[in-house]
Amino acid sequence: MAKKMDAFSAALMADKREIIFAPTVYKFETFAQLAEEFKLNERDVVLTNEFIYIPFMKDLNLKCQFVFQEKFGAGEPSEEMIQIMYDAIPYDSYDRVIAVGGGAIMDMCKLLGCKRPDTVHNLYFKRFPVIHEKDVIAVPTTCGTGSECTNISVAIVKDEKDGVLTGGETKLGLVSDDIIPNKVCLVPDMLRTLPYKPFACSAIDALVHATESFLSPYRKTITSELFSEKAMDMILKGFKLIDEKGPEARFDYMLEFVTASFYAGIAFLKAGCGPVHAMSFPLGGTYHVPHGESNYMLFGAIMNYYDAKNPTGEIMKFKKMVAEILGCSVENAIPEMNALLQRILPLRPLHDCGFTEADFKTFPLSVEANQQRLMTNAYAPFELEDIEGIYRACF
Repeated sequence: MAKKMDAFSAALMADKREIIFAPTVYKFETFAQLAEEFKLNERDVVLTNEFIYIPFMKDLNLKCQFVFQEKFGAGEPSEEMIQIMYDAIPYDSYDRVIAVGGGAIMDMCKLLGCKRPDTVHNLYFKRFPVIHEKDVIAVPTTCGTGSECTNISVAIVKDEKDGVLTGGETKLGLVSDDIIPNKVCLVPDMLRTLPYKPFACSAIDALVHATESFLSPYRKTITSELFSEKAMDMILKGFKLIDEKGPEARFDYMLEFVTASFYAGIAFLKAGCGPVHAMSFPLGGTYHVPHGESNYMLFGAIMNYYDAKNPTGEIMKFKKMVAEILGCSVENAIPEMNALLQRILPLRPLHDCGFTEADFKTFPLSVEANQQRLMTNAYAPFELEDIEGIYRACF
């Protein structure tokens, strides 16, 4: 599949910038401190969830325009949800966008900071330009997506082939440096209402970001490697702590988890993600599996595939690091990591979310058609039958 590289993927690999790091970063103890620092007012729109608004913002009596994501629909952003958001928040009603939430809210707020497109579909299929026009302040309340500092906004869109709608759906990433938030605010206190399963899925998602960036064969830089190594180290040590002391131990480690997620975002902004994300996108788009969990479903099998294909390359450095953290042999590093993740969160098989026999053929074709940006960043090459084999291994 690597030989089918599209022009966009080639342009990403030709980018010689060592690091892309646009936001100014802040750290606050509370949302009240953030509100005071930025003098939030009636010309600010805050997109968040009601369950976040009530404990952290309601009593502050701010004059901002508060909008709850759940008004637009449940789950990850879709063409329909984004259009409803556009209709609910007139473009001339705000000067700044405050994104307070997980990856879905981050991705939607990135769009609120840009010129409104003719259609959401055309925006994601690159038929409408991305033009940044309003400041975006990103406040993550999960520890996984890294979306607060990245140049990508992901949505479930109507699938098309050669410009013709297929009748299905897929996930696509809108990529542009113009959608990177202007400011990032880390407030670990705001993660304390996150239930355990979403926490675990988001933290595993961050581990996937860091791992795929570390193994990136063409786009990795010395700076992205530094951030990905640190992110992997912090996340695995946090998982080890939870494994030893129980889920409640995460609350004393939340600053490390949210910081590691941020570091992983910096890493993959330049080095890129790879096949784990590429193969999870049709899974999430078709069966609406949350992004972090869909990545987790495929992560272990893809790491095993890499280790079988090229065990002495960069993955050897990865295994040595994991072995040191987990206290195991290098040859057992990946199995031990997968076992640790199973103890952190039991792994669901693909059939549990509705995956069918027909998907073994249609999903690889969707990946080949729509996810070259990610597949060309694979540590080891994939053919269609290899992608099918991964899905079957996870079934």
